[in-house]
Amino acid sequence: MPIQTILIVDDDDADQFICDYTIRKFDPSIKTIAAFNGREALDILRVKSPDAIILDINMPIMNGFEFLDRYAAEFDHHVPVMAMLTSSIFDEDRKRTLEYDFVKAYFEKPLTIAHLENIRDMFEKA
Repeated sequence: MPIQTILIVDDDDADQFICDYTIRKFDPSIKTIAAFNGREALDILRVKSPDAIILDINMPIMNGFEFLDRYAAEFDHHVPVMAMLTSSIFDEDRKRTLEYDFVKAYFEKPLTIAHLENIRDMFEKA
């Protein structure tokens, strides 16, 4: 079964636009859901279950790491693919991100077709 829905968690309107545009270019049948911080994402996840989450680190209200901590504590069942998409090039951020067993990838912005192919491949193996 192909990916049907991706939750994009990023506070930047331009990054949201780029992600949505790239996803539509990759596969126009994939629906996107936007959250502008971790708290909004958690609220969405309490009622919807996307196939994948693309998550930024630096956001107001609840950043990506705070989201991952709350997500790990609150949800027993995890989405098939969670990927961090960030402008951070720090190895410590990459290592910290990948300590969560449900985070499958760490990508540098912007979102690309190659990233989406990687996400699709991980989803198909999940």
